[in-house]
Amino acid sequence: MDESEQKRYLAFLGERRAQILERMAGACERAGRDTGEVTLLAVSKTVDVGSVALAWQAGYRAFGENRPQELRRKLEGLSSHPEMDGVRFDMIGNLQTNKINMVVGNVTLIHSISSMHLADAVSSRSQTHGVTSRVLLEVNVSGEESKSGLTPDEARQGLEHVLCLPGLDLQGLMTMAPRNEPDVARRTFSGLRELRDELATRSGRELPILSCGMSDDFQIAIEEGSTLVRLGRTVFDPGYELK
Repeated sequence: MDESEQKRYLAFLGERRAQILERMAGACERAGRDTGEVTLLAVSKTVDVGSVALAWQAGYRAFGENRPQELRRKLEGLSSHPEMDGVRFDMIGNLQTNKINMVVGNVTLIHSISSMHLADAVSSRSQTHGVTSRVLLEVNVSGEESKSGLTPDEARQGLEHVLCLPGLDLQGLMTMAPRNEPDVARRTFSGLRELRDELATRSGRELPILSCGMSDDFQIAIEEGSTLVRLGRTVFDPGYELK
């Protein structure tokens, strides 16, 4: 982008962020929640380093990537932006065991622990790197075959195992809802909240983070208890119509 294009895009990012925050506040008000309870994660997987830097200027402070290679590229590219020192990146996508070393120690939160095998592998690599990885269990609440993640019963059965793994700090749960089905989305998000409450009671752990809600359904997710929404198109795409 040339300088004039950057200015236009920065203006869009700022205006859109204000619109998103307004809708988040409305959803919190409807649910009787405080706006400070919900983190906005800007999913930067489809944009370049320059766009992330502009999003930082527009006020975004937390970003999400779904591919370890792209995470590494973003971190390397942003090293030339000292104003963004300490920027938060989360890993939100499927994580293959052979890519764990690109992620461990480089992200604030791993959202996508989708199997006990992956939990074991992240635990092992975290110990090797001398870090503790904050993680979420990815749960396929809706039961869609196209969605990855543990079944709710697998999450129940694996909870104690994950809590005992060295190098892991279980913070909560993550899920995705079917697209363009608001009623199913609401049941999915409320189901995640109810499962979290059950697991928290059983384990005596707070499990404070519920990562759910994307561009098409984040307001429903907040109404149902989400503490972290993952927004990509609505943040970065001027062609996306914010509802």
